Formats: sequence, structure tokens, C-alpha cells
Amino acid sequence: MAAKLTLNYDREGDILYIDTKPPYEDQESEEVGDGVIARLNPHTGEVENLEILFFSSRLQAKDFLKLPITADLRLTTQA
Repeated sequence: MAAKLTLNYDREGDILYIDTKPPYEDQESEEVGDGVIARLNPHTGEVENLEILFFSSRLQAKDFLKLPITADLRLTTQA
């Protein structure tokens, strides 16, 4: 089953969080790009969360962000 994405922005830290589930202590972290942190499932290696640092600065500089992940976006039916 595909996970729904939750986006949260921390203005003070200037970080965009993209989550498929709430972060948890056992997740492993890996920098996958310039200022992009992936939080990985420790058993499967699957990306569960992304943290994009300096998010508003990137937008203001028109610094297009290319994430090194594959996404399968689909519309969901509402229950």
C-alpha cells in the first residue's frame, strides 16, 4: 500500500519535511544531495522521510531541486 505524503515547513530552521510516516529513533540518516537528508527504514533501506535544508533560500535563488529518488504519484480515493 502506498504511503500518503505529509509536508511540513519549519520557518525557523528553513527546513521542508516530506514524510510518509512520523520519524522514529531507529531510522538511519543519509545525505543524498546538497542539503537533502533521507531518513531510511533500518530494515528495508526504504526512504521514509526527507529533510530539505535551506528550502526558502533555494526558492528565492530559483535553485531547482532535483531529488535522487523515484516517486509514483497517484490520486487516492477518499474514504
